[in-house]
Amino acid sequence: MNQAIGAIGQQVGVQSRFTLDAAQQAIAPGQTSFKDLLVDSVNQVNAMQQDANAAVENLMTGGDVNPAEVLSAVQKADLAFRMTMQVRNKLMQAYEEVKSIRV
Repeated sequence: MNQAIGAIGQQVGVQSRFTLDAAQQAIAPGQTSFKDLLVDSVNQVNAMQQDANAAVENLMTGGDVNPAEVLSAVQKADLAFRMTMQVRNKLMQAYEEVKSIRV
């Protein structure tokens, strides 16, 4: 993740005044960093989508699955993905606003 953010900064031409390691040191022990929270959320959405895909595959191959449960799993995964996309869009919007601030 640190490398991905660093690569974005290099593409944009932003020179960071501190590293992400320094930012992680500022987190008090016992607290979760924003990065960890974001990664956990993406992993949860991914798990929900994989579960929904498995349920659909099981339904289509004639497995003993309740179609209502499959529909519910697909809708939960879709909603979680849409919400993640909205969070991503807000983060990108905030990044663009911060980027446009003159120092």
